[in-house]
Amino acid sequence: MKTVTVDVKHVTRVEGHGNISVSVKDGTITRLELQIVESPRFFEAFLRGRRWDEAPHIACRICGICSVGHTTAAVKAIEAATGIEVSEQTRMLRKLILNAEQLQSHVLHLYFLAVPDFLGVGSVILLASTHPQVVKRALRMKKLANDLCAVVGGRHIHPIAYHVGGFTHLAQAEELKGVKHRLEDARNDLRETVDLFATLEVPKFERPTEYVSLQTTGDGEYAFYDGALVSNLHPEPTPVHDYRTRVMESVVPHSTAKHVRSTHSPTYMVGALARFNNNHAQLHPEARKTAERLGLKPICRNPFHNNTAQLVECVHCTEHSIELIDALLSRGLREEAPARPDRFGTGAGAAEVPRGTLFHEYELDEKGTIVGANLIIPTGQNLANIEADMRAMLPDMLEAGWSREAITLRLEMLVRAYDPCIS
Repeated sequence: MKTVTVDVKHVTRVEGHGNISVSVKDGTITRLELQIVESPRFFEAFLRGRRWDEAPHIACRICGICSVGHTTAAVKAIEAATGIEVSEQTRMLRKLILNAEQLQSHVLHLYFLAVPDFLGVGSVILLASTHPQVVKRALRMKKLANDLCAVVGGRHIHPIAYHVGGFTHLAQAEELKGVKHRLEDARNDLRETVDLFATLEVPKFERPTEYVSLQTTGDGEYAFYDGALVSNLHPEPTPVHDYRTRVMESVVPHSTAKHVRSTHSPTYMVGALARFNNNHAQLHPEARKTAERLGLKPICRNPFHNNTAQLVECVHCTEHSIELIDALLSRGLREEAPARPDRFGTGAGAAEVPRGTLFHEYELDEKGTIVGANLIIPTGQNLANIEADMRAMLPDMLEAGWSREAITLRLEMLVRAYDPCIS
């Protein structure tokens, strides 16, 4: 099959609207595009003129799935711009709520968006009747993670208590104890999830890729909250405030979203697989056992294993959250008023959100008004790399005589493996 056209409008089981447009004539690829067709949302523009303390609560509305991540990157950027240093208790609570968001997003993607591909059904709705216990397990795990977000942040999404300088609502000890017991009970759900994914056949595909993520130094934690920027091609850490030296955006004609390159590669990947490849040694021991059980070893160059890496991170986030709650309870929770700024300037903040490294940068005038903002979102960083993967996959599928329908499904599966949040 040397001549084929693929025209997908829109890719299903992803957040937002994206098209796949491919044309091959006489074995030559004449067009290959992942088209983002949603209107630009201009968050950077309408943040200008707002007060410093409004930024996190505006920017977190970029995404209802990653609202904690956007809040985290925003408060870290504002704190960098104002010189605010937060307490160890605040840092621990932030890590806990960020773990919860990773868990709820990964469960949502794995069970509701990815698994139907492997089981040959169009959506999770069909699984609710054929595999009700599987769907109930997914809902149970997701509810637990959302409830943990509410305990720490004041509500399930768009955390109302998470502010620059600290929290305005303190999680109660009894609430944390209750969530801890549920996390311990969730270990069984995770084991059954691992058992399920161990039976699924992951498509075979590899391409040399640059993997970019945050990384903590020495024997530090698996990087979600802290860290400097690294990649497998350039492991020398770059401080977050210098992120623009390694992350370059450009406008492309076929997409309303920018593409991103690094100083080392025309495309790169962020997300769970990138974090695993760069930071696998810092995973919780139970998570490393899960990776071994699922055959995931660094450096893995198969983007379909981003699903596998997300499951490994689910185990890590569960175990790390139990440890964080134990540490918070043993220290004793103390009421702390959020710190206030005494100067204003420019600052950048980063966090690892479910889909990868997220950057926020704010410039504040002498009154604390935002006069400049720059946000670089993980899905935007992945778009060019998805196209590069498609371009590498397509010739083999054509050579093997795949039907147009089979090619279309595999390309959609690839997009879904990246877990894009297109809006």
